[in-house]
Amino acid sequence: MTTETIDLLRGLLKKYYGYDEFRPEQLPVIASALAGNDTLVLMPTGGGKSICFQMPSLMLKGVTLVVSPLISLMKDQVDGLRSNGVAAGVLNSSISSAEEVETKTLAQRGMLKLLYLSPEKLSSELTNFLSTLEIGLLAVDEAHCISQWGHDFRPEYKHLAAFRRRFPNVPIMALTATAEKATRRDIVAQLQLQQVKTFISSFDRPNLSLTVRHSIPKKDKIREITALIDSKKGASGIVYCSSRTQTEDVCDALRRLGYGVDFYHAGLSMAQRETVQNNFICDKTPIICATIAFGMG
Repeated sequence: MTTETIDLLRGLLKKYYGYDEFRPEQLPVIASALAGNDTLVLMPTGGGKSICFQMPSLMLKGVTLVVSPLISLMKDQVDGLRSNGVAAGVLNSSISSAEEVETKTLAQRGMLKLLYLSPEKLSSELTNFLSTLEIGLLAVDEAHCISQWGHDFRPEYKHLAAFRRRFPNVPIMALTATAEKATRRDIVAQLQLQQVKTFISSFDRPNLSLTVRHSIPKKDKIREITALIDSKKGASGIVYCSSRTQTEDVCDALRRLGYGVDFYHAGLSMAQRETVQNNFICDKTPIICATIAFGMG
């Protein structure tokens, strides 16, 4: 990239994100996308993957499509982009028919820079709606989901290869936080990436720790949970449970002890889930007892 392009990108970074400088690994990825290359990005959670595809969208013609299996993450990113002044939309099962029509209209009029889609929505819209758009880039987040060797294989991701056949000249950026060599090779093969540029960031995360506790009697589990919560005064967190019933039981137990807590699972209505999620994001409810539906939407 030229010095002028880097200066322009820094200006956009400051304007839309409030940062003065990129992280060292971000600029080479952005440069690859702007050059029209297929790109594979391995970057740890919290490492700034989203900026790697959001920034090119501000420079490229047309709309950048972002595929993600995480409905709650899509909402968070689109809400954040809109609040920062970036035109973004979402197409997935969480929106109404009227909202879908409005989003499609904005995209067709060239009024969106980023459009987030579930893999199912991209597949179903491939030959109709998406064919009416000028597409600058396809970003596939959580790309390990396409690999049989990935830890979270999602069958619907298999259909993403059809995008390359339909739009052979649109560059693809695949991003993931977890992919060893076999998974990386599979991602490249499944998405039909060509002359791919691969970027692997350091996975040293001194701010993260993992502790395994086992053989804790059921009657003592709430005590263990409250001890952890009390050790993180002022912080927010998620208590993941193995069933819907367990999320409600743990939530009730914590409520009786005076904690600000709610539960989240796929048995709630869309409106209820959205309320719980918004209260958590806005720090109105610091603790959520949830199944993995809190991540998958």
